[in-house]
Amino acid sequence: MSAPQVSVVIPVYNEEQTLPLLFARLYPALDKLGVTYEILFVNDGSRDRSVALLRQQYEKRPDVTRVILFNGNFGQHMAIMAGFENVRGSRVITLDADLQNPPEEIGNLLAAMDRGHDYVGSIRKNRQDSAFRRHASRAMNWMRERITKIHMTDQGCMLRAYSRPIVDAITSSREINTFIPALAYNYAADPTEIEVAHEERAAGESKYSLYSLLRLNFDLVTGFSIVPLQVFSLLGMAVAVLSVLSYIVVIIQRWIAAGSVTEGLLALWDRDILQFFLTGLVLFGLGLLGEYTGRIYQQVRSRPRFLIQAILERKE
Repeated sequence: MSAPQVSVVIPVYNEEQTLPLLFARLYPALDKLGVTYEILFVNDGSRDRSVALLRQQYEKRPDVTRVILFNGNFGQHMAIMAGFENVRGSRVITLDADLQNPPEEIGNLLAAMDRGHDYVGSIRKNRQDSAFRRHASRAMNWMRERITKIHMTDQGCMLRAYSRPIVDAITSSREINTFIPALAYNYAADPTEIEVAHEERAAGESKYSLYSLLRLNFDLVTGFSIVPLQVFSLLGMAVAVLSVLSYIVVIIQRWIAAGSVTEGLLALWDRDILQFFLTGLVLFGLGLLGEYTGRIYQQVRSRPRFLIQAILERKE
């Protein structure tokens, strides 16, 4: 298993229903490519029979199968990072275990790398998700690109290919919260995207809730841009200027209407609406600052990002 040409990293979390189907399609698809390969499954603290199925598959194909077992649930991105830190191949493919991205598409990603690209993203054509999920994904993609200037047509598609130098650069980044495709895009000299097929989930349910997707995009924006802080600063300045101008107008109006400077100055105490608005603005700003401060707090603690319980692999 030393130095295969291709490494496939697959995070697994409670996928006992889909794993047999994945095994039946993944190994034949890779065998047909005529390249040496390894498949690195990373179990992210599954509570079903996923570990038992992975162990059985390792025993069937120990020549090309490796399994990393986490001792808890650390999230999909940490599972991929663990895979990246242990791969041996010169080219690395990431793939979901749910079979929504057919493993037969791996050959198309490798073909794109043969054309000289060091990072290959993918775009799901004929996407088999709900209309709400598709529209929400497009909106998040649009917002993310405007803020971070990182162009990824379909950031939610797991099927991607990375050259080994890109993977090494990603693993050398010790950020606690990171977004792997965005890092790859930043590090790549010649990135590209290709269209890939998309299928309905073979079994089970998606592990990504709407909150998880929003959280992921928030991590992406705050991890790669300070634009939100800049926008908030500009908004605060604009509101402050408008507030002063509004008070000046109200003071002059009451002064003219009452014929008294004192009556006009009393308008300074009529500030309920602006107070609510400014209070909301301040709370939003504090939350935004807290997000950035929290990231710094997580980083300086330098805690392990994940803990590996065991690695199933054949020793040379």
